[in-house]
Formats: sequence, structure tokens, C-alpha cells
Amino acid sequence: MSYLSHADLGGRDLPGGIIPEPEGETFHAPWEARALALTLAMGGTGSWNIDASRSARETLPDYAELNYYQIWLSALEKLMAERLQLQPDELAAGRMLHAPQPVKRVLRAADVPAALARGTATERPATVPARFAPGERVRTRSGAVEHHTRLPGYVQGKVGTIEHLHGMHVFADAHAQGLGEQPQWLYTVVFDGVALWGESAEPGLSVSVDAWESYLEPAA
Repeated sequence: MSYLSHADLGGRDLPGGIIPEPEGETFHAPWEARALALTLAMGGTGSWNIDASRSARETLPDYAELNYYQIWLSALEKLMAERLQLQPDELAAGRMLHAPQPVKRVLRAADVPAALARGTATERPATVPARFAPGERVRTRSGAVEHHTRLPGYVQGKVGTIEHLHGMHVFADAHAQGLGEQPQWLYTVVFDGVALWGESAEPGLSVSVDAWESYLEPAA
């Protein structure tokens, strides 16, 4: 089984049009702000990492039918249910019915701005030399995967050029599965639009993708 996320939509013909929204219009209904607050609060407990949360969203069976904050809320329910932090009867009742599960820490409201500004560092010390250098041509791996990946489907099996090395970073694919950080070298790879979408691509178009080393192999 493979999963389709927003990161895979490049170059696809999709039904409907793109409706521009006013700059800074974050929420469309009061519940959306509460969904964001709940997601931030539970993420702050350390019950899961950011890659696991992304995986939970992308593997929702009705992902394509949900709007942005419906996806966040459904993924939150999934993550909490997997850890017995949310029971089916509580979800049906819309309130807590059981004693809460212990968590590592609590994110207080006053600490949210600082926590968001700080973010989570993913760079780790380099332990092995980088396999590729700027200017080298590489081909991305291809084929469906049954887990979270940060490699967009539209660049799989395509040839691009290494533009920049970012050091070694937590490998998202492994991190999302609870397999540890497994840091790898992270590269910016530039692809010509024609290589991705053929002659229908906009003239002069290039696309940059940040890709971990295990996504890449030397181009023949």
C-alpha cells in the first residue's frame, strides 16, 4: 500500500480550482483554532515525534476528503487512541470519562510562543562523509513505500543535480516508525521541470527538493 499526501500533488490534474484566500486568514471556524491548540498541546507532551504525527495524517483513509484541520484533528484522535490516551466512549461522549494517561511533560499556554519559535532541531553531528557533492547528478529511488516518506512521488525515479549539502539530519522515514533517529546526510536536489513533467512543463521551470542520502543513487 502507498499513501498520497499534499507533497505528492505536484504536476497532477485535480478537480476543482484553487481559491485564493486573504493573507493572514488562518481559521474559518472557531473549532479550527481549538483543533490547532489541542494538536500543539499533545505534541508538547512528547507522546510522539513530528514525523509520527505527519505519518498519522498522511495515512488517514479519508485524507483526500478532509479539509486541513479535519486532517489534524483526525490524526490527533488516531495518535491518542493508539496510546490509550483516548477511548472510544470518550470520543462518542465528547468528554473525558477515564483517568488520563501519564505524559512526559505539559505545554503551558504561556510557553507556546517560545516553544513554536524554538522549534525542534533535527541536525546531528556528521559521523560519516557525504556520499555526494554539489554538481553531481543523482537519481531518486522509485517504488511505493508502506510508511511515511519525505520523498515526493513526482520526483521518484527522476534525475536531478545536487545543489547543496545540509549536514546530517534525523531521517524522517525511520523516525516516524519509532525506529530511532538514524541520521543521514540531507541534500538539496534540483530537477528540471521537463524531467518531471515532460514538454508540458513551464519553460525554465526547476524544482528543488530536500532529499536524504538513502533516497539517492548515482545517475547512470
